[in-house]
Amino acid sequence: MGRGIIPAVPDGSALPQVTIAWLIAFARLAVREAVLAGHANSDIQGRGRMIQFVRDNAQWLAAGFLLTFTSAFGQTWFISLFADFIKDRHGLTDGSWGGLYTVATLSAAALMFWRGSLADTVPLSRLAPAVTLMFAVAAVALAWAPSVAVLGVALFLLRFCGQGMFSHMAMTAMGRWFEARRGQAVSLTNLGHPAGEIFVPLLVVMLIGGIGWRSTWLVVAGVLCLIVVPLLFLLLSEGRNPVGHQAQIARPGLMGRQWRRRDAARHWLLPALLPVLLTPGFIATVIFFHQAHIADVKGWTLPEMAPGYTAFGVATVIAAFTSGWLADRFGPLRLLPLLVVPMGLGVALIGPADGVWVWYVALGVVGITQGMASSLWGVLFPVLYGTAHLGAIRSMATTIMVISTAIGPGITGMLIDAGIDFPTQSLFLGLWCGAITLLCFGISRKLKADF
Repeated sequence: MGRGIIPAVPDGSALPQVTIAWLIAFARLAVREAVLAGHANSDIQGRGRMIQFVRDNAQWLAAGFLLTFTSAFGQTWFISLFADFIKDRHGLTDGSWGGLYTVATLSAAALMFWRGSLADTVPLSRLAPAVTLMFAVAAVALAWAPSVAVLGVALFLLRFCGQGMFSHMAMTAMGRWFEARRGQAVSLTNLGHPAGEIFVPLLVVMLIGGIGWRSTWLVVAGVLCLIVVPLLFLLLSEGRNPVGHQAQIARPGLMGRQWRRRDAARHWLLPALLPVLLTPGFIATVIFFHQAHIADVKGWTLPEMAPGYTAFGVATVIAAFTSGWLADRFGPLRLLPLLVVPMGLGVALIGPADGVWVWYVALGVVGITQGMASSLWGVLFPVLYGTAHLGAIRSMATTIMVISTAIGPGITGMLIDAGIDFPTQSLFLGLWCGAITLLCFGISRKLKADF
């Protein structure tokens, strides 16, 4: 899914300051929100604090965090760091590069739909290392690619492993391993995404400057094979059965059933959720994808816009922790109608924005929805569909989200070419979020009758 992108700031002098700001904000807020969540949730699981929860489950939470953190190597913001080098090497224009990337992403989404159910049938201790090795092969292929065809295959594998399977495996595991504190587990695991966005870009920029872009991809492959694979074997060496918990059992979902993917597809709920699943990834992706265009329209500069990414990241972390706790305390269904309200307000602010400070506010508010979404879906799907076939259900949802990040830039780009600039489009995107909010209210009310 589209996320906050520090490396979009081309000014080398601005990048370190922005990265340092991210580091400070992330560390302070992560610690503070974790402690607050632990105290506020004291009536769940016998008044245990967050620190005790993390201590008892550190091995499994660390495995989930490692997967979401390492997914960075297949995310759009990471691959975009190498876009100019790749286009120069293969003689691609902006249009042909964008088209190749869209085809690769859609192909990855199709494979995700087909094979995402492996998370139900293959133990994570075997599946995660195997996908990691495939990820490493993709990194080597991108560095070596002698032709556009090989480049396309490498992009396809990077998107399938990184944006698709790594996040999918992490969230499926959290949904299956945890119940009473599922929201907190999902929130902690999802911290790998902003952590990757904080730490990885500056290191990669330094590596590219020092050893070149192709060698940097070989380093990525080495990290995956020599560090990530052994860590996954270590962290997943035993099944999740921490102190104080009973052995893991499959929990039923809606109407007391264990839903299969084909059953979910035939039920009214999943088609109703389709636009809700598409919206956050679509809007967040196009905002960051068209940031240079927005700068041109508004008369801003990209370095001036850089603090907006800090606002986005801070808001994402706070919202993820807060929504995870709220989902545990009050149930995820109560959060569903609120999901896209902040994003609708934030994207609509871009249209009339004059001063660049409005951009900071807009991204901060959009980040609230991104943080909520990262926690909400990880908690909601096990509640709705049970845990026996959770991997298959989640793979369908993940496919939808990946598709949204693929089609967004193309649709909005065509509208820009037709003379409708993105600030104008943002007003309509805000209205769309309003319509989705009404839909979510209707879904929530109807679901209450089915539980």
